[in-house]
Amino acid sequence: MTYRPKDTQERILHRLKIANGHLTKVISMMENHEYCVDIIHQSQAIQCALKEVDNLILENHLKTCVADSIKNGREEEAIAEVMNVFRKKD
Repeated sequence: MTYRPKDTQERILHRLKIANGHLTKVISMMENHEYCVDIIHQSQAIQCALKEVDNLILENHLKTCVADSIKNGREEEAIAEVMNVFRKKD
């Protein structure tokens, strides 16, 4: 289990709820055959919200899990794990 300060946890959940709201809207827009560009704008809002979620989670991970791993002599493992996250984006 990863430690997340209450404010970080709340910020992450808030962003996820925003993304969920946008996704619900996109589904509705698709079902109602709404204008393509409007749907794209909503989709971009989802991606932006999820990117912010990733950033918040990564920041917390670096401050907690990675810092602990480095203190305990597992720096190579911690660095490899984080780098692997970025390699998967390609």
